[in-house]
Amino acid sequence: MISGEPNPLEPLLFRLYDLFGENSPTMFVTRHASRAARGWPVESVRAAAALAAPTLADNVLPYARREIEQHRAEGRAVVLATTTPRQILEPFAELLGFDDVIATNYGHDGDTFDGRVIGEFVWGRAKARAVAAWAAEHGVELGDSSAYSDSYYDVPLLSIVGRPHAVNPDPRLAMIAVLRRWPIRHFDLPSGVPKVGWVEPQRLILNLARAELMPWVRFQVHGVRRIPESGPAIIVGNHRSYFDPIAVGHLLARRGRPARFLGKKEVFDAPVVGDVARAMGGIRVERGTGSDEPLRAAEEVLAAGDMVAMMPQGTIPRGYEFFNPVLKGRWGAARLAAATGAPVIPVGLWGTERVWPRSSRLPNVTAIASPPTVTMRVGKPVDLEYRSEERDTERIMEAIMSLLPPEARAPREPTDEELARTLPPGVSAADVLDESTRRPGTD
Repeated sequence: MISGEPNPLEPLLFRLYDLFGENSPTMFVTRHASRAARGWPVESVRAAAALAAPTLADNVLPYARREIEQHRAEGRAVVLATTTPRQILEPFAELLGFDDVIATNYGHDGDTFDGRVIGEFVWGRAKARAVAAWAAEHGVELGDSSAYSDSYYDVPLLSIVGRPHAVNPDPRLAMIAVLRRWPIRHFDLPSGVPKVGWVEPQRLILNLARAELMPWVRFQVHGVRRIPESGPAIIVGNHRSYFDPIAVGHLLARRGRPARFLGKKEVFDAPVVGDVARAMGGIRVERGTGSDEPLRAAEEVLAAGDMVAMMPQGTIPRGYEFFNPVLKGRWGAARLAAATGAPVIPVGLWGTERVWPRSSRLPNVTAIASPPTVTMRVGKPVDLEYRSEERDTERIMEAIMSLLPPEARAPREPTDEELARTLPPGVSAADVLDESTRRPGTD
C-alpha cells in the first residue's frame, strides 16, 4: 500500500479519463497529477508497480508480443515511450524485455516524491522530442525505425519515423493513417487482417454460416466441444468439395472461434475471392516451391493462441482417387504440430460434394425442398509421436478416416456420372481414364 496525503483531484482525474479518454483537457489534469504523488514513498510506488506488472503483461495482445520478438530477433532496440511516470512503468518494461523506457519523470527528494515533473511532460509533441533526443543520444536512425500508437496525439511521433503503425487506432488517427497510407494494425489479429466496425471480417462471416441462412443444406455436427474453447489448435479435415471451407466455417461458428485457413495460391490470386481470403486471415500456400513461409505464418498464429485450419490432402481428389478409402495427406500438419506442440483436431467431412461438386462452378442453392445432408464429426486430438513426419501424417489421415461413415471405408466401383462430378468444369467423364486419374491397377 502507498501511504501519503490523499488528493481530492485524483478521483476526478480517473473519472475524466474513463469518460473522455485521452484528450487535451484530461491530459492537462494528468500533467498536474504529480502533485497528487507528493509525499508518496518512492520504494512503495516501485513495489506496487512490480506487483501490478505481471497482470499488465498478461493483458498485452498476442501479436504485440510477436512483433516485439521479431524486432528483437532482427537486432533492433525495443523502447517503450509513454506519458506514464517512469517509476510506475519500469517494472512492466523490464518484465517484457524492453531495452529502455522514455517516460515522464516524477521528481523526488530522496525517499519521497516532491510533486514536481523533471523535464518535459512526455505527451504529444513532447513525446516526439523525447524520442528524437533518445535516438540521437544512442545513434539510432529514426528513418530506419518503427513506431506504434493508438492515439491521434502521437501523430508527431509517428511522423518522425520511417515505419509508422497505427495500432487499434482511435477514429482521428485511423483517418490520418488512411490519408498518409500508414499501416493499420490490430494486435489481437494476424498482420493484414482488418476490422470492420471494430470487428474482424471472419467473425462477421461466421455469423452468416448459420444453418437457417443455408436452407439448401442440412448439417449434422458431432463432437463440436472437442474443439478447444481457447488456445492454439490445428483443425484438419478431408477434402471433398469447394463447400468444405464453408462447412468448417459452420462448425467453427458453433464453437464461436475463428481459424486461419491455409489455402492454395489459386484462391488468393483470384479477383475479389483472394482479397476476401486475405481479409479472413487466410495463409497462402504455393505448392511445389518448398517455401516454409506458410508454416512460419501458421506458427505465428498458433503462438498467439489462435487456431489454424487445413486440409492435408491439399486438393480435392479427382476421378477414381476420389473414391479411394485410404486418404493420402501432405506433411504440413504434422510438421506444424511438431514445431508448436499444438493439438491436431481431426474432422471427418461427408456429403459436401452433393452440395457443391467439383464439376460445378457454384453450389446448388435450389435444393430447398430436399436438401442434401452434410455430416461433420470432430475427433479427439491425434496421438502423434513427433519422430517421423511421414508416420505422423499417416496417423492424422487415419484419424480423419475413422470419423467417416462405413461406406467411405469400403472400396466400390463408381458410375460414370459419379466420376464426372469429381472433375473440374469443362473436363469430360472420358478424361478419368488418363494417367492422372485412372483407377489404380488398370491398363
